[in-house]
Amino acid sequence: MAVTQAQVDTAIARAEAWLWTMQAPDHARGIFRFSDYHAPQDWPGVLLPATYNAICCLALCDGLRKLDPNARQHVAAFLREHQQENGVFRISQMATADIYKKRDPAETWRYIDFHVSNYALGALEMLDGLAPMRLDFAKPFLDLARLDAWLATRDKHEPWQEGNNIVNLASFLLLLRDHAGATESAQATAALQHMLDWHDQHQDPTTGFWGGTVGSADAHLHAMAGAAHNLHLYYAIGRPVPGAETIIDYCLSLSPSSSTACLDVDPVDILASMSKLGNYRRDDVRHWIADKLAAILAHQNSDGGFADEADGTLRLDGWVRGYAEPQGISNTFATWFRVLAIAHVSSVLWPEWRQWRFRRMIGIGYAAPVRA
Repeated sequence: MAVTQAQVDTAIARAEAWLWTMQAPDHARGIFRFSDYHAPQDWPGVLLPATYNAICCLALCDGLRKLDPNARQHVAAFLREHQQENGVFRISQMATADIYKKRDPAETWRYIDFHVSNYALGALEMLDGLAPMRLDFAKPFLDLARLDAWLATRDKHEPWQEGNNIVNLASFLLLLRDHAGATESAQATAALQHMLDWHDQHQDPTTGFWGGTVGSADAHLHAMAGAAHNLHLYYAIGRPVPGAETIIDYCLSLSPSSSTACLDVDPVDILASMSKLGNYRRDDVRHWIADKLAAILAHQNSDGGFADEADGTLRLDGWVRGYAEPQGISNTFATWFRVLAIAHVSSVLWPEWRQWRFRRMIGIGYAAPVRA
């Protein structure tokens, strides 16, 4: 049975109501716990990702109407408390001994700092608190030689991680393009074009993705998840996506059943975006994302939130010996990602129905603009 607008409205209202139950005790309105499991007195650092997840989710579905201007300023100030001198945002309890992504600790920190900073800045943007903006950490990449050297070290065997790396850096360059002075704005424009040229040169024509191993199902899937982020740069700049039909064919070959929060939103993001930019297999796309929508709604928890997976342990990205909680319970990360998937689908099936507030910054939460 097809999902109705009324069912989506109900699901969104329940998710929004659950998010407000995550208001952190003894903190200003609009600062959130990660889940019922999260004890802020033991893990105050986790309030940062919990809050930017919740703020982005609430903004998406017009839930920030419950925060008055004064409360928004308090939340923005809380987010900025986590910003370092060079502009990156960092979870306060993270330590080098407890993180892992790459062999080089500096590269590991860069991955995590880029990730946390993109989401924190995205939440500030939703709160209308982006200025004043400090992006000193991104400015070295305005030098094309430095940027090229960094791109040359991207690991094609880890396309999911690198998709995050690339979209996060590109998001900062877009901010510099749009908000910096004339010289840095021009440098950022050139850097973004250089990144797109690099993508054109390194795309695997057999998959349409960047990295991964042909013939390996998991690697192909991870390459798709990474590419969902890489593709945001094409959408934002307005350059046609090479190999778009191959990308759509692969996404439609996947089961529309619900998976993890990330693997639910990534193919939906791609298919919803591609349907706005072209007509290839549009009816198939609409049927697939409608089935995915039904599967996601069926996994909404009784409390109104969403879990990432049913079983196992949930850790924050890259924090392998830090905060952990049981899977299966509602948390702000999975609730944002799954509400985002619902919004992507709804914007295609019923484009004039609701005014979703997608992020303007590329990365999770962004939606491709409709081209005339």
